[in-house]
Amino acid sequence: MSVMNVFDKWKDFLGDKIDQAERSGMGDEMINKAAYHIGDFLSDKVEPKNSEEKVLKDLWDAGSEDEQRTLARLMVKMVDK
Repeated sequence: MSVMNVFDKWKDFLGDKIDQAERSGMGDEMINKAAYHIGDFLSDKVEPKNSEEKVLKDLWDAGSEDEQRTLARLMVKMVDK
């Protein structure tokens, strides 16, 4: 399986979870706040397994808290169909 297939599966998984959150009544602000906290946890505790995850971690680590929040919102926006 290629790396892009794995990354695409991850994006699909994240999109499904966001859809579930929206259906359960979570608003955009709460979803974005959760995405920020998850991103912070992943950056701190999980080693990247492919080049896409490495780029995301590098961007996260380089950014200020405001930029990290923006990155989290962009990730939500990217996968929210």
